[in-house]
Amino acid sequence: MSKILIRAMVLPMTGADAFFPQGEICIEDDKIVSVGVLGSAPAGFEPERILELPTDVVMPGLINTHTHAAMTLLRGYADDLPLMPWLNEKIWPFEDKLTDEDIYWGTSLALCEMIRSGTTTMLDMYASMDQVASAVLLAGTRAVLSRGLIGNGPNGERALQENIELVRRYHGTGDGRLSIMFGPHAPYTCSADYLKKVKVEADRLKVGVHIHVAETQDEINIVREQYGKTPVQWLDDLGLFSGHVVAAHCVHLTTQDIEILAHQNVCVAHNAESNMKLSSGTAPITELRAKGVVVGLGTDGASSNNNLDLFGEMRSAAFQQKLRVNSTVLPAYEVLEMATVGGAQTLGLEDVGVLAPGFKADLITIDMDQPHFYPRFSIPAHLVYAAHAGDVRTVMVDGKFLMEDRRLLTMDVGKVCQETETRAKRIAMELNVK
Repeated sequence: MSKILIRAMVLPMTGADAFFPQGEICIEDDKIVSVGVLGSAPAGFEPERILELPTDVVMPGLINTHTHAAMTLLRGYADDLPLMPWLNEKIWPFEDKLTDEDIYWGTSLALCEMIRSGTTTMLDMYASMDQVASAVLLAGTRAVLSRGLIGNGPNGERALQENIELVRRYHGTGDGRLSIMFGPHAPYTCSADYLKKVKVEADRLKVGVHIHVAETQDEINIVREQYGKTPVQWLDDLGLFSGHVVAAHCVHLTTQDIEILAHQNVCVAHNAESNMKLSSGTAPITELRAKGVVVGLGTDGASSNNNLDLFGEMRSAAFQQKLRVNSTVLPAYEVLEMATVGGAQTLGLEDVGVLAPGFKADLITIDMDQPHFYPRFSIPAHLVYAAHAGDVRTVMVDGKFLMEDRRLLTMDVGKVCQETETRAKRIAMELNVK
C-alpha cells in the first residue's frame, strides 16, 4: 500500500471557483483520498512520501482525445500539403512500409512526448495495435485504442477481425488503464455495409466507435455526391451514432448536423492545430458546446501538427474560436475543461479528468515559478494562454510517478529517439525521399 501527500497550489477542475492557493492532495495506491487546503488530510493518514511543491500547480492530467501516436515517425516528412494529396501521395505510401516494430517505437516516441507535456491519456487510432498496447503498458499511461479500419481497402475485413481481437485481448488490461474502441477511418473510406458490420461488432462487445467525420470540404463533396447527404446525416441514417461515438474533427457542419450530434450524444474530438495546418477549416466549437455537445481536445498525429503538446492545442483552440466568433467565447477555464473533464467524458472514462476523492490519481504539476507566469492574475488563463510543454514538472498515472523533476522514469528517451530516427530515415530512403 502506497500513501503520498502532495502540497502545492491545487486546481481540481471541479468548478470554476475551486482553487486552493495553498493546498494538498492525499493519494492512496491508485486513488485520490482527499483534496483541499493545507492540513485537510484525513485523520490517521500517514504518508510514506511528501512532495513539497509550493510553486507548482497540481491539476488533472491532460487527455488527448484524438491522435495517431506512431505517426511521430512522419513528423516533418510531408509538410505544407492539403489533406487528400498529403494522405494519398505521402502518408499512405510511407505507412505501407511500416513494420510492427516501427509502430512500437513510433508509439513509444509519442508517449515520451506526451508524458513530458502532461498528457496522461490518449485515444489512438492506428494499425498493429498490439504493439501500441505494449508500448502503453510499458510507459504507464492510460489509453483508449482503436484499430484504424479502411473498409474500402484490401485489408478491411482482416483489420476488422484485428479490432475484435484487440477488444478481447486488451480491454480493461493494465489494471484498467487500457480500453478499446472500433476505429472506422472515415465515411469516404468505409462503405455502408462495412460500417454496419463495425457497429454490430462494437455493440456486441459493448465498446464505442472512433471515426473521422466532416474533416474537409473534399469529404463533404464526396459523401454528398455518393449519398446526397452530409457525412453526419449519412452516418446517423446508418445507425452508427447510437451508443458511444467519438467523432474527430467535425469541421464542416450544418445546423442540422449539429442538432444530430447533440441529439445522439456524439462526442467531438477537436483538433484545432491539425485543422489549421492542413487548411481543413475551423470547427464550430462554440455552436457545438452551446447545444450541449461534449467536446474534448486532440492533437491528431505528429505528421499534421507537428507536436503532441496539448497546452499549445488549448491556446490554439481558444484563439481560433475568438477569431471566428468574438473575444468573449471559450474562456480559459472552459478550455481547461475540454482538456480534462471534457476529455474524460469524450472517452467514456468516469474516474479521471478531475481531482476529487475516489478518482484515479492521474495528475500533473506545472512549474509556475517562471517569468511567463507572472503576475498571477489568473492561473487558468496562464495555463491556457502562456503555458507550454516544458513547464510540466511531474506526471502521475494510477498513483505511480511517470516523470519527476522533468525526468522520465518509465522510458529510455535516448534509445527511443535513436530507434525512431533510424527507422524513419530507412523508410524515407526506400521511398527515395531525401
